[in-house]
Amino acid sequence: MTRPLHAIILDFDGVIANSERLHLRAYQDVLDGTGLTLTDAAYFDRYLGFDDYGVLRALAADAGRSLGDAEVEALVAAKGQRYDTLAGQGEMLFPGAADFIRQAAAAVPLAIASGALTHEIDHVLVQAGLRDRLLAVVGADQTAHSKPAPDPYLEAFARLQTLSGLTLDPRRTVAVEDSRWGLESARAAGLRTVAVTNTYGADALAGHAELVVPGLHTLQLDALDRLCEA
Repeated sequence: MTRPLHAIILDFDGVIANSERLHLRAYQDVLDGTGLTLTDAAYFDRYLGFDDYGVLRALAADAGRSLGDAEVEALVAAKGQRYDTLAGQGEMLFPGAADFIRQAAAAVPLAIASGALTHEIDHVLVQAGLRDRLLAVVGADQTAHSKPAPDPYLEAFARLQTLSGLTLDPRRTVAVEDSRWGLESARAAGLRTVAVTNTYGADALAGHAELVVPGLHTLQLDALDRLCEA
């Protein structure tokens, strides 16, 4: 690789897609009548970093409830269907996200590591004409452990190595995240870290990322080159 930046791995929800509120609404809809309640504040403060299974199990545990595997599976399936319905009602990409992906993909290998399900991610990317710009999409259904564990980023990095045919350095690979849980996952995988303030403010993220920017619309590849040179 001739440039300092070797590759970029993006989170999906809160970075590319403005879909966190849709996930929250889907959870709230399917939990109605179960005796479990998920408030807006609790979701963003406590549960946002988990995948669907993690959210439901943690929510039940915090409420002193125990959910069986079959019950969790049924709730996850119902939540996924509700999310798909909500997602089909409008455009979800953050302004500038598509332009950044196109520009970045022309320069370095690109992947996604997300707590969302792979088919949810692929559906949005295909609709936006962006799926072919990404060498790999690693959703929550493709790793044994979700964020904040490093598994999603380790898997995405490994796939980038294989599919690009390049020798990539994790210290020259940048993860772009919107939450401290995602940043913890990226750091544990040995990647450089950038945070966007789509979900949390700069003050909440500054201690967890090497660079904080308002969103992909302001993120420049030159800035990522400088980060990887440090």
